[in-house]
Amino acid sequence: MVTSVPRLVIAAPSSGSGKTTVATGLMAAFAARGLAVSPHKVGPDYIDPGYHALATGRVGRNLDAYLCGPELVAPLFLHGARGCDLAVVEGVMGLYDGAAGEGELASTAHVAKLLGAPVVLVVDASSQSRSVAALVHGFASWDPQVRVGGVILNKVASDRHEELLREALDSSGVPVLGVLRRAPQVDTPSRHLGLVPVAERRSAAVEAVAAMAAQVAQGCDLDALEALARAAGALPGGSAPWTPASSARAEGRAPVVAVAGGSAFTFSYAEHTELLTAAGAEVVTFDPLRDEQLPDQTAGLVVGGGFPEVYAQELSANEPLRRAVAELALSGAPVAAECAGLLYLCRELDGQPMCGVLDATARMSDRLTLGYRDAVAVGDSVLAVAGTRMRGHEFHRTVVEPGAGAAPAWGVRAPVRRVEGFVQQGVHASYLHTHWASEPGVARRFVERCRTS
Repeated sequence: MVTSVPRLVIAAPSSGSGKTTVATGLMAAFAARGLAVSPHKVGPDYIDPGYHALATGRVGRNLDAYLCGPELVAPLFLHGARGCDLAVVEGVMGLYDGAAGEGELASTAHVAKLLGAPVVLVVDASSQSRSVAALVHGFASWDPQVRVGGVILNKVASDRHEELLREALDSSGVPVLGVLRRAPQVDTPSRHLGLVPVAERRSAAVEAVAAMAAQVAQGCDLDALEALARAAGALPGGSAPWTPASSARAEGRAPVVAVAGGSAFTFSYAEHTELLTAAGAEVVTFDPLRDEQLPDQTAGLVVGGGFPEVYAQELSANEPLRRAVAELALSGAPVAAECAGLLYLCRELDGQPMCGVLDATARMSDRLTLGYRDAVAVGDSVLAVAGTRMRGHEFHRTVVEPGAGAAPAWGVRAPVRRVEGFVQQGVHASYLHTHWASEPGVARRFVERCRTS
C-alpha cells in the first residue's frame, strides 16, 4: 500500500494572493515534465478543481475536513492520488482560516497537518518590501506542526523590488522558491460566485492554464519544489485509500441514473458518481441546455449545483426536457437536487418557467448566502432516513420562496435554526451541497430506490 505520495500544499496569508494561479500553474508545469500529478483543493469549492483538471488531465478532488470529517481527508487524498508521481493541494482562504467558530477545523493548515505535507506560502508582495519577512516569519512560526517549506513571491514589480524582498527574507529561514511578476494574461474572469467555470470558457481556460504554467515554470525553482514534495514522507497514521466499493455494495440490476452536466450544472464531487456506480447504478451524464430528453431508461435523476441563473432563458426554452423531468418526478422516481438543481425544479427562475416539480419560485438576490451547515434529515427520503445527520455547505445569491415544503429536507442548526428544502414523493431538493463520501449510505439508498421505484 502506497502512503508516501510526494505532495505540496499551496497556501497564502489571505484570499487574493495568487494561490489558484500558482497551484494550477505548478500542476501544469509538473505535468509538462512528464509527471502524473494529482490535483486537490481544500474546502468545498467546485470551480478551482475544473482548472486543476485542465492542468493535469485528472479529476480535481476536494479535501474538506468539515464536510467529510478529518478522518477521511487522508484516505480521500490517497484515493485521488493513486498511481500519481506527485500531488499538489491548493489551499482555501488564508492558511489558518477555517470553519467559522470551529478553530482550525477545515483550514488549509489543518489539512496540511492531516496530510503531513509541507506548505508553500504564496505572498502578494505588491505593496511591501522588508515587511514581507515579518509576515512570513509570523505564518511560519504560528503553529509548529505546520511546516512552511518555502515562499513564492507574487506580483513582484521589478528586479529591484525582488532584490529587496530576497534580502529581507534571507534571515527568515524560509527559502524563496519562486518570484512571479504581474501577468494579466493569467487572470481568469469572475462573476457573482467566483471564477467562471472551465465548462463555460473551455478554449480561453486552456489558454489561461497554459499561461499559468509558463509563468510558474519561468519564475519558480521546480527542482526545489519537487524535492520539497518528495521529502514529505509517509502520511500520518498509516491511512489506507478510501474506496467507494467498500462503502456501497452493488446488488441486482443496474438502474440508469441521469446526472445533469454541461455549462449550467458544473458543480459536483467526483466521489458521488463513483459511489453511485459502486452501488450498482449505470451513471449517464446529460446536458439540460442541449438534450431534449433524459437518457434512455432513466430510473433516477441527480441535478447538482451550478449556474442556472446565468442560463435561465436557455433552460426554460428546452421545454421537452423540462416536461420529461416533471414526468419523471411525478412518477415517483428518485430525484436528488442540490442548489442549482433546486432552482431548476421550481415553477420559475427569475420569471422564466422551469420544471414545475416544486410549488416554489426562485429569483436572484443581492445577498450572498455562504457557509457550512450542520443538518439533520427531518423525515425519510430517497437520500436518508429521518434523523440522519450530515454536514453541508451553502453558496448562492438566489432566494427560493417558500424556503421549505410541507415536508422539509433538512433541519439546519447554523447560522440560525430553521427547516430547509423539499421532500415530496421521490424528490429531495435543497440548497445544501453535501459530500456523500461522509455518508455512503446516501448513494446506496438512492440506487436501491431507483431499482424499486
